[in-house]
Amino acid sequence: MQHSPPAETDAQRANISDADGDPDRTAIVVARDADEQPDTTEVERLAAAARYEVVDALTQRRAEDGQYNLGRGKAEALARRVVETDADAALFDVELTPGQYSSLTALLPDGTGVVDRHRLVLEIFEAGAGDEAARLQVERARLRYELPRIRETEERTHMQRAAETGSRVVDTERRIRTVENKLDDLTDRASERRAERRDQGFDLVAIAGYTNAGKSTLLHRLADDLSIDGMAPGHADLDGEAEVADRLFKTLDTTTRRAAIDGRRVLLTDTVGLVDGIPHDLVASFSATLDAIADSDLALLVADASDPLPKLREKLRVSLRELDAPRGELLVVLNKVDLVDGDALDERREAVESVAGDRAAAVLTVSALAGDGADRLRDTVAAALPSETVQFDLPNTGETQSFLAWAHEHGCADAEYEGDRVRVRFAGRPAVVDRARSRAASIRVD
Repeated sequence: MQHSPPAETDAQRANISDADGDPDRTAIVVARDADEQPDTTEVERLAAAARYEVVDALTQRRAEDGQYNLGRGKAEALARRVVETDADAALFDVELTPGQYSSLTALLPDGTGVVDRHRLVLEIFEAGAGDEAARLQVERARLRYELPRIRETEERTHMQRAAETGSRVVDTERRIRTVENKLDDLTDRASERRAERRDQGFDLVAIAGYTNAGKSTLLHRLADDLSIDGMAPGHADLDGEAEVADRLFKTLDTTTRRAAIDGRRVLLTDTVGLVDGIPHDLVASFSATLDAIADSDLALLVADASDPLPKLREKLRVSLRELDAPRGELLVVLNKVDLVDGDALDERREAVESVAGDRAAAVLTVSALAGDGADRLRDTVAAALPSETVQFDLPNTGETQSFLAWAHEHGCADAEYEGDRVRVRFAGRPAVVDRARSRAASIRVD
């Protein structure tokens, strides 16, 4: 069955083009499902994010074919449509095996790109990789993806020369080891930076979730130096400091901003958006990016309340499956509640609670754009962060004033002056409170 791209996707593609210029190339999207008629909406959105203009779509409801993924007749129809539309590539909404990739490359006209979902996501990541860690993660994922396909090609053409200089397989394996060594070094440094920030009194809060759930908008709502004032109506997500219209995978680079939440000094980190259908080994390739979640004192898992219930459940399952548990608590933030009426919101809250189970400490409802529920979210975040409180009775001396300046920088401090004495109440991370005790004990009484 052939059909034209739906109008909604055309609008989404127009938004992408407005932001980044016209698409670079044309493509036919292909989707197959054994149980139901495939929906090409998400793969077309991925195509738009990768700067393809979708000129046609082919779908098939049948079991997987070992040679072409599609049935042979449908694969031959695809070859004819590539010629008729002069498409540059065929984009498959599945992961192709190396053998299927090789067979399709031979069947389609010379020069036609064969891109499966795995490779399509990699193309988007490649365009969005900004810092060194992101670029290395993308390269490692691409090399791991290409290695079995290179091996398949060399074996089919009798060019396999194991362990010989000049073999593409050997060269690729060598480059993978080099990239992994570099990433290990960067990951160690990132872990050291997080430890340093904790020593400085910062709590680390990661914002995670399915792509376009509103993670970056929530960052703008909570961060001290960002604002959502002046945003256009609607629920376009935000990236870094600028508005981006309904964009998948805008960047792999984590965005970190400061926030003062109930007196606590917090570093908020917005992480890459997840999407269904990405193989687990591909997600694992971006471990340096996702480490910010696993090493956080608290993680906010953002979900889109305006999604239909089945889609909401599935996106939440995907997110929970791919994310390692944070060292602290996990809060599910049901965002965009201003788009949902009361009864529907109750249903969605129940759905989230049933899927998340005991992995989530709480389910909160907010509108990051409108601000509904933001104060309650801040209160819940503050209460969930690791904390300890201690009181000191100190002499009113220069040393105590220096201690107070340190305390204000590393936690939440209140001081009451009574004659020549100062009563200090200090709250902060347990390790920082221990340092406060040590500093206070060293203050001399004149």
